[in-house]
Amino acid sequence: MTPFFVAILLLGISSLAAATNFTKVFEWNELDYEWPSEARRSQALNNGFFKPEEIIEPLYMAVYESRVFLSLHRYGGIPVSLVSLPTSSASSMSPKLPPFPSWDMHEFGNCNKIEMARGLEVDSVGRLWVLDDGSSKCNSKIWTIDLTKNDQTKLMHQLPSIRHFNDLVLDETPNDTFLYIPLWFQQSISVFSLERNETWTAMMHIIKSSYSIALSPNGQEPRQLYFCNNLNELFSISVTALRSATQCPLYPKLIAKWAGKPYRMMMDNHGTLYSALFFHSYVLSWNTSQPFQGKRFYEFASLNSFNTFPFTIALDQNGTIWMTVVDTNNGEKPRYRLLKASDSEPSLEASSGKFN
Repeated sequence: MTPFFVAILLLGISSLAAATNFTKVFEWNELDYEWPSEARRSQALNNGFFKPEEIIEPLYMAVYESRVFLSLHRYGGIPVSLVSLPTSSASSMSPKLPPFPSWDMHEFGNCNKIEMARGLEVDSVGRLWVLDDGSSKCNSKIWTIDLTKNDQTKLMHQLPSIRHFNDLVLDETPNDTFLYIPLWFQQSISVFSLERNETWTAMMHIIKSSYSIALSPNGQEPRQLYFCNNLNELFSISVTALRSATQCPLYPKLIAKWAGKPYRMMMDNHGTLYSALFFHSYVLSWNTSQPFQGKRFYEFASLNSFNTFPFTIALDQNGTIWMTVVDTNNGEKPRYRLLKASDSEPSLEASSGKFN
């Protein structure tokens, strides 16, 4: 049996390592916004502008200091796709979701507003980068919101066409900041240079790519970009090849195959890659300094496997993992949890998870 297929086999049967404990920060049975007034909420309900049942799950998350930011899967009855929450005070109550940075910055079909927030990342100087998938009228966009300067919001760049963009990763160098953005079901990755204020397309010699993308930690040069195709195969490529605006097809390295289709991947500061899979009740991890072997980092045993996006994950500046969990409770109202790794956990590398 080849090493590649041994790796796939181990992905499904590897034993659980020492557990990482998670604690609950917030819990909801139903999500709702923090409205300017009850009258405005009632009006939105009456005219169909707001349909609470369509807030199904958070897609992406970022954490900075005492705030967590969530992008919500937007349907017709969801007026705002980017919200924030405080992280400093744990509570069993169900907090409302304040639109971020404000109500006025959100309007679907308005090319100068946030229409459909997707991937979120915070850079080293405290700017939240927001990938906005746009609408049928407006191209996708890249926003920055300066979290250190009263949430000053700037439209950084209009992407060149209307396509399906989902996640992004930031690559900060001494001379530039790059964004890598996978194109849904395309054989390419979009690259944005802040210094040049320019976007180009890096063509990949692979089968069409999928949602998920991750970047190896700073200090590990050359940094590696990890992404998947629609056959659940995991690839890597040096970002050196992506930083130049070349049109030549690039040949990424095939690593292995996940046990399902990843919709969210994340790399921690130790080089461990985490992967959340469509319709799966667990998050997988792999220590990239070792031969490929996926492990169940976190598993919610009672989770309904029909949840499309059961988890999303993010790191804060201290390397602590934050996670949302969506549980449909066997057909009843969805139940949402915001969790964080316990402060006593010294390391989050490739360990199994449990929730207390």
